[in-house]
Amino acid sequence: MLAELKFGWDKEYGGIYYFMDILGKPHIELQWNMKLWWVHCEALVATAMAYKLTGRQEFKEWFEKIHAWTWSRYPDPKYGEWFAYLDRFGNITHTLKGGKWKCFFHLPRMLLICSRLLEG
Repeated sequence: MLAELKFGWDKEYGGIYYFMDILGKPHIELQWNMKLWWVHCEALVATAMAYKLTGRQEFKEWFEKIHAWTWSRYPDPKYGEWFAYLDRFGNITHTLKGGKWKCFFHLPRMLLICSRLLEG
């Protein structure tokens, strides 16, 4: 899991790429370099769970890194909820907060699971 986080993390602008090719080949997906909300939600769940189960400091550090980047970009401070799609630089590309792909799943699931894992 740590190798995948290191590979998928954008070392220049932060955040986790949506698609990565292990061989560095071109992507057919137009959104390959975007940063999507659900990827970051699931990475927060995975790193919190890994830290809770193993106690390894690396997982805590990754959780904190992803948490800081995620919470500084996705939440809408004015109207609540989260934006779903950011460009490589972390800028909002779509102002929608729900639709065919973004629904009531990843965000509340992440909030619930992480809050339970991080309790006492």
